[in-house]
Amino acid sequence: MTHNIACYRCGTSLAELSLPLSRQDECPGCRNYVHVCMMCSNFDKQVPKQCREDDAEEVIEKARLNFCEWFIPSETAFDANSKAVEDQAKATLDSLFNEQLERPSDKGNDSNLSDAKRLFK
Repeated sequence: MTHNIACYRCGTSLAELSLPLSRQDECPGCRNYVHVCMMCSNFDKQVPKQCREDDAEEVIEKARLNFCEWFIPSETAFDANSKAVEDQAKATLDSLFNEQLERPSDKGNDSNLSDAKRLFK
């Protein structure tokens, strides 16, 4: 049986995984478990416990592997807009740190570095 389910986190197709998804199934792209609340059709940020299934036990960490018996994988769990915003934020953060790493060190730092190297010989 084919399906159009994609990982909620990275968007990688989960077509190679058979339904029903096993509790231990992982995304082939990001290696995250897929039996998580954020992959479920019942997940809804707007309702109490963020779950539309009244009989489901509350799961505190929605992105962690769980034992929920009401789990139904969602074909709409991946949000490309959220992923784009996340990727842009990471790129901005990386560029900030790369600029700091590329700055030439002053003589005081070279002295401290050689002192540290001598300490660990």
